[in-house]
Amino acid sequence: MNRIVALPTPGHTFDPGSSTYWDAAALHGEIERAFDICHLCRMCFNLCPSFPALFGAVDAHDGNVKALTPGETARVVDLCYQCKICYVKCPYTPDDGHEFQLDFPRLLTRYVVQRARRDGRSLASRMFANPEKVGRLGTLLPTLANAANRNPLNRLLMEKAIGVHRDKALPPFASERFSVWLGKHPEALPREARTGKVVLFHTCVVENNFPHVGQAALEVLARNGVAVTVPAQRCCGMPALEQGDMDGALDRARFNVASLLPLVRSGHLVVALEPTCSYTLRKEYPVILGTPEAKEVAAAVRDIHEYLWELKGAGSLDRAFGSSPGTVGYHIPCHLKAQSIGFRSRDVMKLIPGTTVKLIDACSCHDGTWAMRRANFPLSLQWGKKAFDALKEAQATTYATDCSLAAMQFHQATGIHPLHPIEVVARAYRADGFPSPVPAS
Repeated sequence: MNRIVALPTPGHTFDPGSSTYWDAAALHGEIERAFDICHLCRMCFNLCPSFPALFGAVDAHDGNVKALTPGETARVVDLCYQCKICYVKCPYTPDDGHEFQLDFPRLLTRYVVQRARRDGRSLASRMFANPEKVGRLGTLLPTLANAANRNPLNRLLMEKAIGVHRDKALPPFASERFSVWLGKHPEALPREARTGKVVLFHTCVVENNFPHVGQAALEVLARNGVAVTVPAQRCCGMPALEQGDMDGALDRARFNVASLLPLVRSGHLVVALEPTCSYTLRKEYPVILGTPEAKEVAAAVRDIHEYLWELKGAGSLDRAFGSSPGTVGYHIPCHLKAQSIGFRSRDVMKLIPGTTVKLIDACSCHDGTWAMRRANFPLSLQWGKKAFDALKEAQATTYATDCSLAAMQFHQATGIHPLHPIEVVARAYRADGFPSPVPAS
């Protein structure tokens, strides 16, 4: 059989500013090359539904990747929920310095982007790509919007109109957006730069759905003498990327870089509260924008607990905790693992006296809006079962995950709703935050 050369083809690029990026034949050659490498390797056979679909299709064609139909290729792409864990495990990536330069998730994103430009995008895709607009609309009348999201008849209509599975629990709209709350409580913004100064990238999820996470972050940063600035910011752009809206992703990336760069140059670090957003600012902006400014901002990005761990390393972290969460069942989100920063939320929570952390290292399979779709929700529960079982088996007194959407997935699958780890830390600073007082030293 005529084997495919494993080295990058002339069509290898992830730069949307290049004409090659948009060339269908160039993409096809790279898809065949990547699929051939993956089908011969098979290390990622159990990570997500994409790989079993790929291997099954190739096997059905006697190992000939070139024989895959357009429909078989599209199915592999559509089953990918961009957890990035295949990139973490893959030994052939640019980060590994390997000559294959294989980046399976970005290659599939390129496919989705080309398809969206060629075929257009559905109403559902446009809605999913714009969480800012959906959030603003939902928070105008949150009681009504949340009631509609729980109404069986309305959910049936939503399923038929935009393909959101009727049984999928959706993020609740906040009665008051985080930015609105902050405008009413300017005293909540820490001003004392005793140990550092940061920009808070609060994210769409915190802004529109879970503002209490942002409030907890401000409480912890204030406790540690960190001055906080909250500049104008937009969605990180990952939802747009996932829906193939490269123009929307670039527009948001340019806005955020322009807003954050002056603060970064004045010595601020950029602290993000959701893993997908810190990943996007840190990993995607330098690629899709490709500018020195994007790289400069990316270098300043920190996950909130990564930043707290740096304070600990500098001897600046306030460790006068007043209560203990006891045993914490902590789920590490995939998009934190993909940043290769270690398990810093776990490490910070372990600093709380009387606390034991049980690590849950498996994907919840929510992954943005992928699990919301009618075709994907049952699959998300099937592929998330390992994580759900591990959460229940932890038999912890407190549960935590950095990803607010993963927390929703856990709640729907197990009845357990994990806290954000920053909420755990904020509560542990209080004497009455948890039932267990900190043991006497």
